[in-house]
Amino acid sequence: MKRDKNRFATTPPMGWNSYDYYDTTVNEERVKANADYMAAHLKEYGWEYIVVDIQWYAHGAGSQRDRYQYIPFSQLEMDGYGRLLPDPERFPSSAGGAGFGPLADYVHSLGLKFGIHIMRGIPRRAAHDHLPVKGTSADAADIADPSSICGWNPDMYGVRNCPEGQSYYNSLLELYAGWGVDFIKCDDICNTNLYANNRYSASHEVEMLAGAIQACGRDIVLSLSPGPALIEKAWHYETYADMWRITDDFWDKWELLKDMFHRCELWQDHVAEGCYPDCDMLPLGHLGKGFGHEWVTNFTREEQRTMMTLWCLFGSPLMLGAEMTLMDDWTLSLLTNREVLAMLTPKCRPRQLALDGEKAVWTAYDRETGDRYVALFNLSDEERWVSVDALEAGAGEGKGLTELWTGGQETPQDGCIRAQLQAHGCAVYKIM
Repeated sequence: MKRDKNRFATTPPMGWNSYDYYDTTVNEERVKANADYMAAHLKEYGWEYIVVDIQWYAHGAGSQRDRYQYIPFSQLEMDGYGRLLPDPERFPSSAGGAGFGPLADYVHSLGLKFGIHIMRGIPRRAAHDHLPVKGTSADAADIADPSSICGWNPDMYGVRNCPEGQSYYNSLLELYAGWGVDFIKCDDICNTNLYANNRYSASHEVEMLAGAIQACGRDIVLSLSPGPALIEKAWHYETYADMWRITDDFWDKWELLKDMFHRCELWQDHVAEGCYPDCDMLPLGHLGKGFGHEWVTNFTREEQRTMMTLWCLFGSPLMLGAEMTLMDDWTLSLLTNREVLAMLTPKCRPRQLALDGEKAVWTAYDRETGDRYVALFNLSDEERWVSVDALEAGAGEGKGLTELWTGGQETPQDGCIRAQLQAHGCAVYKIM
């Protein structure tokens, strides 16, 4: 079923996701603390989603981190229909069958939206225990596909493409909608990379999820992970999902950031209202506590500006990975620059003009406001000049330039827009 989705995901989603800092260990107290911070400091700039990432249902998650990221066949909190529930030890308000309802209510009370991560499929334990599929005469073993698994997480079997399988997904979304969920990040579905000969083997489960969201009656953003998404399947992602990962997990390494210029070029024509190729999370600020070694982002300040500029100019969703309560003023300034964030609208069409090992040049044109932008990126490891022909960038005679990070005013010189940039740095101009 094709989703009627453009009415609510009209701009790329902006929010916070617990994974980069907490891995599997986030709890209710920390989710609330980060929601409080977003409401106080970021909401007015468009940041609104609070997303609880992987294994919120697993007992003892993170307790064997020296051996496993995901403990094999650990105890999972589950209802009688094989639907996963929050671990009440980490999420006390979920006790007694309340699920994430009370936590979602808290997030909503702050004027924000609430999201969760899920793995595609049905819990293996539900299949082994032959739990019933709500609304059908089938049980979980009838719809579980034991040949369809995730290569890195042991919790689930894939769901077979059958009416009873659709009923299972419908029952999931009925539950999530009842909790007040506004955003679902579904994993092991955008690229099922365990299966090299069929890397989109779960496409039918994407369609099932889309159909279940349509049937549940609640506006819920559907985000697909992990990447890299398959460009030849762009039409399918665009039809059934709101956002999809164009990379594997993105971390604070320059080589990964530099590679994103190639990925964004590949996907630049597929950014549209309700359809957002996803560059993945922003690894800024404090990271990694749940992985066993907390650190402050390895990106230099120049690299951080380059990342924010590319993500906004390209039109990627923005999901912050930092522990927000530990953010410094510098990081906050990156996230609250209204002029840079203004490029994020899908009405602002991106185009890469140049890319090589030393530099990249991007432009964008906002069809609604008429605003034009040009960004110069130094991809080399040394300070250097980067330039572009002013007319090619849309800066005709008499046009001025405002650099969006510094507020500096410039004019093209000798028919060129040029900037002396530090290693891995950028300049982004609004053409006046």
